[in-house]
Amino acid sequence: MNTLSRRLLAGLLLVFFAHTLIAAQTLSADEQKIVRYVDAHNNDAIALLEKIVNLESPTQNSAGVKQVGLTLKAEFEALGMTAKWIEMPAQMKRAGHLWAETNGSKGKRVLLLGHLDTVLSGEKFRREGNRAYGTGTSDMKIGDVVMLYALKALHNAGALRDTRIITLYTGDEENSGDPLDISRGDMVAAAKRSDLVLSFEGAVRNTATVGRRGSSSWTLEVTGETGHSSQIFGSRMGSGAIFEASRILQEFYQALSQEKYLTFNPSVFVGGSSNVTMDAATGTGTATGKTNVVPNKVIVNGDLRFISEAQKEAARAKMREIVAKHLPKTNARITFEDGIPAMTPTDENYALLKQLDQVSQDLGFGKVEALDPGERGAGDIAFISHLIPGLDGLGGKGGNSHAPGEWAELDSLPMLIKRAAVLIYRLTR
Repeated sequence: MNTLSRRLLAGLLLVFFAHTLIAAQTLSADEQKIVRYVDAHNNDAIALLEKIVNLESPTQNSAGVKQVGLTLKAEFEALGMTAKWIEMPAQMKRAGHLWAETNGSKGKRVLLLGHLDTVLSGEKFRREGNRAYGTGTSDMKIGDVVMLYALKALHNAGALRDTRIITLYTGDEENSGDPLDISRGDMVAAAKRSDLVLSFEGAVRNTATVGRRGSSSWTLEVTGETGHSSQIFGSRMGSGAIFEASRILQEFYQALSQEKYLTFNPSVFVGGSSNVTMDAATGTGTATGKTNVVPNKVIVNGDLRFISEAQKEAARAKMREIVAKHLPKTNARITFEDGIPAMTPTDENYALLKQLDQVSQDLGFGKVEALDPGERGAGDIAFISHLIPGLDGLGGKGGNSHAPGEWAELDSLPMLIKRAAVLIYRLTR
C-alpha cells in the first residue's frame, strides 16, 4: 500500500469512528444495545428472508400465504408475543392474516403492518452481491423481515416488555378479499386499539410515506343506433356509440388530467355493433363490427386515483356531468366501484415523520423527508389512516416489484431495521 492509499484509508477510518462516536453520544444505553443486536444478526435476517421468499405466496395461493404466516408466527411466539392465524371465510378464497401482540400496559399503542402475499410466483431466492433476487423480495418480504427484526432487537434489549404493540400481516394486500368489511375488519379493530400505525412497504430513497393515493374503478357503458354507415350523423342514426365514448374520454382528459394527484386511466375499450361483452374480472372483452355498420355499443373499464375522499367525489361528479351530455341518438352511463381509500397527508403524519427523521439523524443515517404521494400507489394503511396517524415506506429497498427480476437491496437492511427499532422504542417509552 503506497503513502496516498494509507492516508485515504486512515481518513475513511477516522470518519467511520467519528460517525460511530457521534451516534453513540445521541443514543441511550438501550438504543445502543438495539444497534449492536442488529449488526450481530444481519446474516440471520437475510437467512429468514431467503426462507420466506422460497415459500411461494401469490394472493390466490392460500396454502402458500398461510405457510409464510405460520413461519413468522413461530418467530413472534419466540419473543413471548401472543400470536394467532386469522382464517377468512372459505367463499372469499383468501388465506387469512397473521396477528401477534405484546401484553403490556404502558406507552403508546403501536400497530405495525405488513403483508404476506405477492403478485407473481416462480422465482426462487438468489443472491448476487448486494442484491437478493426472487419473487416478493422487495414487495414486501424484506419489509416483513425489517418489522420482525426490529422487535427482536427490542426484545434483546429488554425493551419489548410491557409495551402495547400489535403486528398484523395481511394475506391479501395485493388483491383484497371481498367483502372489505371482513377482509379488513381485523385491521380496523386493531387500529381502534392503537394510537398510531407504522407500515413496512418498501422504502424509497431516504424518505417515508405520509400520504398514498387511493384507487377505485369505473365502467362506462354507451349505446346508440345501428344501421348502414352511410346514414351516420343523420337525424335517424345519430353519431354512434364509439364517437360518444370517444367524446366522453376526451372531455375527461381535458377536465381532469391537470389536477395534482388525480389520474384516470381507461384501460380496456370494447365497441362494435354486436357481441359486445366485457368480463371485468379478467379484463377481457369481445366485439363484432363491420366498416359499413354504425356501432351501437361500447364498454370501457378504467381506474381513478386520488389523494382524498373529497378529490375522489369531486372527480366523480365531474365525470357524471360529462357523461350526461350525449351526442345525438346516443345514451351513456358511468358507474363507480370503491377499491382502496386514500391515505391523506395530515399534520399528525408529518409529526411522526419528524420523529423518524430525528431517529435517523441520531443514528447517523441522515435526514428522512416526505415522499411525494404521487410516487406511491394504493396500500393497506389507507384502510385505517382516517382513524389514526401513520407512516408507511419503512420496509426494505429494492426494485422490479410485480415483475420478473424483483430484487431487494441487502446492504441497507441493517440501517432500516435499526431505524425502525429505535423509532418504535421511542414511541413506546
